Amino acid sequence: MRPSGIPQGLGTLRGWEGATISSLREYIRENTNPTVFGVSGVVILAFVILGIVATEPMLEAATATRDWIGARLGWIYVLATTFFLLLAVFLMLSRFGGVRLGPDDSRPEFGTLAWFAMLFTTGMGIGLVFWGVSEPIHHLHAPRSADLTAPEGAPPLAEAAGEAMALSYFHWSFHPWAIYIALGLSLGYFAFRRGLPLRPASALYPLLGDRAFGWVGNIVDILAVFGTIFGLATSLGLGTLQINGGLNHVFGIPANATVQSVIVIVITGVALLSVLAGIDKGIRRLSVINLWLAFLLMVTVFALGPKLWIVSMVTTGAGEYLDNLIPWSLSFPSPRVDQQAFEWTTAWSIFYWGWWISWAPFVGIFLARISYGRTIREFVIGALFAPVAVSILWFGVFGGSGLYYELFGGGGLNALAEEDRAFRLLELLPVAPAVGGVIAVLLIIVVAVFFITSSDSGSLVVDTLTRGGGIKPLRAQRAFWAISEGAVTLILLVLGGENALSALQAASVVTGLPFAVILLFMVWGLGKALANEPRPGEPREQRAEDRRTAEGTARPRE
Repeated sequence: MRPSGIPQGLGTLRGWEGATISSLREYIRENTNPTVFGVSGVVILAFVILGIVATEPMLEAATATRDWIGARLGWIYVLATTFFLLLAVFLMLSRFGGVRLGPDDSRPEFGTLAWFAMLFTTGMGIGLVFWGVSEPIHHLHAPRSADLTAPEGAPPLAEAAGEAMALSYFHWSFHPWAIYIALGLSLGYFAFRRGLPLRPASALYPLLGDRAFGWVGNIVDILAVFGTIFGLATSLGLGTLQINGGLNHVFGIPANATVQSVIVIVITGVALLSVLAGIDKGIRRLSVINLWLAFLLMVTVFALGPKLWIVSMVTTGAGEYLDNLIPWSLSFPSPRVDQQAFEWTTAWSIFYWGWWISWAPFVGIFLARISYGRTIREFVIGALFAPVAVSILWFGVFGGSGLYYELFGGGGLNALAEEDRAFRLLELLPVAPAVGGVIAVLLIIVVAVFFITSSDSGSLVVDTLTRGGGIKPLRAQRAFWAISEGAVTLILLVLGGENALSALQAASVVTGLPFAVILLFMVWGLGKALANEPRPGEPREQRAEDRRTAEGTARPRE
């Protein structure tokens, strides 16, 4: 059973194996949401062409639109992200914390370590590696506070290091994960407890009824596909640049389009093998392995780096972050009062909130998909506090070390491209060059596996969206999207260059504005549904949704 507004065939799980397909059109009609699949494909193709033939105009238009939204409507991001954080804490502490994402007798599909490894590597693993050294260096040289800004031409002030760490924590800790939780909880609840498709429209069902699965739901899904594909293309492009930079540092391999093409092709091929292996044998195993490799890398850098300074940066930065959490969360300065603070906020915090919201469909849907059987309280604790602890440690070790060598060791990190700063940090560690080379190879491997897991999980999410929310993936279609993600990254990076990736990133951030509004409606729908949940000890009424759940919601195995 399903609401009458869900098109016939969206829940049909037919793969290539044994299927009799008279034509490609029939296959698309039977196994996809044709509107979402077709329009998404056209939009992706159009933007790829624009990124190649009109790179500069596209970059200028997308950047101007993003900046206008940040300056005029950034307050929506500020209030929405703060609300999502408060909502996550409330749900964790309230009576709703015991509600399961599935029937009452359901239990988690994946163990805690594997679940956390998958959510972390998908949520922001590749970003932490890329920005772990770079972002604190940015904030050191261009502080938020005017009184920490060094005179022109002078070296940065050491006093700015604590704020630099705190601001990095602010952008990479509670707020982004609260955004992911808002979408992930909504979809996990309606998909596994109410038996609806795993698509954003399902969270709108309490508000719109069957109309949620018509044109409204299709528009939301198309926005989600757009943000996912181009957000991934941007991140994978940055990851490719970092891998190429590492290969250049360690082996002297040139940094050029040819090498970058080979990197994208090889890693996309490995990601394809992971897709074909399935979630349990593919992305789960890779995520656990890479979590341990990343932990080994972090411990190694801590052991060899300025340990006392790192500990000081972790504690001081975390303390300053928590002390400023409320004022920074609600900060949207007026340019009439503080022009520097206004420009800094729109360039950094507002950009990040729009970026994380544009990523919410990708990460949120994947989190929902792997969280069957968990309670809301387990979901919030695992997806909020655990990743925040890792982010604080990661930035403390890598960012703290970078700050130390920049201030006291003549690091020159600020003069380098962002993708090269982590490898320059490894060169500054007091070890033999051969040992530093081994550590650099480990960093390359960590980036590459984050690349693979992001591509794998992204293909799962896009396949889910273009099929109308089917829980069990079709491997052939996941493989198609994995290849498509690699192809988009390859074409834009090689033919359009870094400006094309920047244009796509700006365009993806623009989608954060409508999705922020959509997310608010989604959590409204979740709130209406949770209000009908019985209190502990009260009998559950056999509503239509519960009967559908009891009859048809199975563990989402491949």
